[in-house]
Amino acid sequence: MPELTLEHPPEVGLTPVILLVEDDPGDALIVEELLTDSGITARLRWVPSLAGALVALAETPPPHCVLLDLHLPDSQGLAGLEVVLRQAPAAAVIVLTGLIEQQVGLAAVAAGAQDYLIKGRVDGELFGRAIGYAVSRKQAEQAANALQVERVRAEENARLERGLLPIPLLRSAPVDVIARYRPGRASALVGGDFYDVVEADDGTVHAVIGDVAGHGPDEAALGVCLRIAWRTLVLTGISGPDLLYQLERILLAERADPGVFATVCTLVLDSGRRAVRVMRAGHPGFLVRGAGSVELAEPAFGPALGVVFGDPGFKHAGWTEETVDLPEHGALVLFTDGLFEGKLSRTGSARLGEDGLVALARRSVLLPGAEFVDAVIADVEAATAPGGGLADDIAVVHLQWSE
Repeated sequence: MPELTLEHPPEVGLTPVILLVEDDPGDALIVEELLTDSGITARLRWVPSLAGALVALAETPPPHCVLLDLHLPDSQGLAGLEVVLRQAPAAAVIVLTGLIEQQVGLAAVAAGAQDYLIKGRVDGELFGRAIGYAVSRKQAEQAANALQVERVRAEENARLERGLLPIPLLRSAPVDVIARYRPGRASALVGGDFYDVVEADDGTVHAVIGDVAGHGPDEAALGVCLRIAWRTLVLTGISGPDLLYQLERILLAERADPGVFATVCTLVLDSGRRAVRVMRAGHPGFLVRGAGSVELAEPAFGPALGVVFGDPGFKHAGWTEETVDLPEHGALVLFTDGLFEGKLSRTGSARLGEDGLVALARRSVLLPGAEFVDAVIADVEAATAPGGGLADDIAVVHLQWSE
């Protein structure tokens, strides 16, 4: 005989509850005897009406199984079943019918009940088997539903990731792009970090990296929106502070919460590959790799997007473009703050910081691009607490060019 078990057991010392909704005291007594004969260990609670059932369904712990008579003083037919199913989505529901109402029992199963029992045609063994199977089916149904939710969630995450992880749009520019995106340990969803690299019609190479504050689907969607907007604006010839101003307008229109902001760093690599023009809106600096060296570049910056707005006088919010000279045969490494904000495992409180990141990067300075990026991320994971790993989402973009 199937045992009545709980997928999520009640607190220690509590017994699973079977709720009987039956207006006939004689039938209620029969059900009590059947439960005794079935060998099931459970507490039977009896209420004579649908109104009483609604009160019982709201109590803690909630009933694990509901035995429902379809003919009650305040409910007739499948209407009461619909109410119980709505109020007790986790309970296995078995309807009780008369001998001539077998078709009604089948209709109840089609409407969502796990089973039906015909009064007067049930013994203790059949009663126990029906309850055990009903509970098992309900638990299997809930597990399948949870699996479907996770499957849909994974598909949504994959779509968001495809938007956050673009294919660089380069036609002829001799620029090698190595990008990594890593969600932090605590992130159930992809975050709002984003990046992109495109070549304009005049051959100049533009790059962006940004970070929308937060880790949920709204932030991830906003990150995708900003990335696509940035690409569109760049390809239509908009650059400089006007570019950040337009991105801020889009952020203000699309963000789900007025407290959401985004940091952004954009750069333009000149045709001679000797310098980059950089704008920062609250974003960290970037690493400059030379022949055996790694330095942190921190050009002038203005406020993050979404922080200063609403007054036409603040159209450009203090964003300025600064030129940074590049070493011969060098490379740039753009990153989001998740790469250096983790706490050091040896202290548990001090953060790695940008100086710590530079020190780790110098360990691997002689490695080629992809190996360098992977080594830096691995070193950061090993250095930060607890137990290694990233505390936040990160995006890293390594740009290297040839003459």
